[in-house]
Amino acid sequence: QVQLVESGGGSVQSGGSLTLSCVASGYTHSNYYMGWFRQAPGKQREGVASIDSDGTTTYAASVKGRFTISQDNGKNTLYLQLNSLEPDYTAMYYCAAADPPPNCGSRVAYFWGLARRPAFGFWGRGTQVTVSS
Repeated sequence: QVQLVESGGGSVQSGGSLTLSCVASGYTHSNYYMGWFRQAPGKQREGVASIDSDGTTTYAASVKGRFTISQDNGKNTLYLQLNSLEPDYTAMYYCAAADPPPNCGSRVAYFWGLARRPAFGFWGRGTQVTVSS
């Protein structure tokens, strides 16, 4: 069973930075798709950034240029660097992983679709990011 454990959240002022980490375990192969989602109070969970096993990255338009996703395969760790934070970025940030089937069509779409179909992926418990003005 895949397990994901996030860390690195906290409270910062507007314009500040944070680095989130996610340690993964229980993988049965190295072809998982991983990324980050967030959920603000009263809002639906939404995708933030993702990275395929070959290093290809995808970002939500709202964070492109501010956030950077990366992974250290040797440490089984996923990172999300958050820069130029604004109060609107306050949310619980979740690490997620998926094992897209070969016939899924688009690995990127399969992963970002986890926001609507969370049971199709693996999730951490989240780490809170709070940005004050």
